[in-house]
Order: sequence, then structure tokens, then C-alpha cells
Amino acid sequence: MNIMLAKRPYLLRAFYNWIVDNKFTPHIIVKATEFAVEVPQKFVENGKIILNIAPESVHEFSMDNNAVAFNARFGGQPMQIYVPIYAIEGIYARENGAGIVFDPEPVYDALKNEAKTQKIKPKKVKKSTLTVIK
Repeated sequence: MNIMLAKRPYLLRAFYNWIVDNKFTPHIIVKATEFAVEVPQKFVENGKIILNIAPESVHEFSMDNNAVAFNARFGGQPMQIYVPIYAIEGIYARENGAGIVFDPEPVYDALKNEAKTQKIKPKKVKKSTLTVIK
């Protein structure tokens, strides 16, 4: 029997592109209590946080099969955000609510357990720097 890859990262990218292509604002629903999630805790409500991931709202945005990472400002303070894919519950357009809530996928239970037992640290988003050349 062939085991298929998790579909969440593919659906996340597809909905993100669809929302942005329609000139709407993509927001992700994050379960902030999951292992390795790095978000501003003072904005977490009922264990969840909604993050605006519009291109004009974030810097050094990265989305791959493992995580969404970016730099953003919260209350005027810069912060690095790291959200493992398994912590993302859905994505939608702020303007009309169009989007998707993801079904649970058993593959993420195994990934979370592996990350916890190996104490895998999230990779940091590289900060940009400017160099003056004379």
C-alpha cells in the first residue's frame, strides 16, 4: 500500500495563491498551543490566533511543506513568527470568509510526537541586513 503525503501544505499554498490573486487578504487560523509554534502570546485567544499573511503585511515570508515563517510587527514590536503546518487549522480571505478548514491528518500526530521527543527546534527566519558599500 502506498502512503500519500499530507495534503494540508498543498491546499494551504493553493488557497493562499487563490486569495492573493483575487486581491484579498489571507489569514491563517493557528492552534497556538501546539509544539514549536512561535507567535505573540498576548494576542492568543482560547488557544488560537489569527495571523494576516498578506504579502504587504509580512517580511521574509516562507511557506513550505513543514511550516509558515515570517517577520511581522505586533503592537509596533518586530517578531519572528514560526508556525508548523500541523498547527494551521485553516486559511480564509478576510473580506468574504472564503477559504478552507483543514481536516485532521494522522501523519501530523506522528510528526508532533517526533518533534517533541527529539526536541526539534524551529528554524529561524533570517533577518535582512543592509550593508553600506563605499
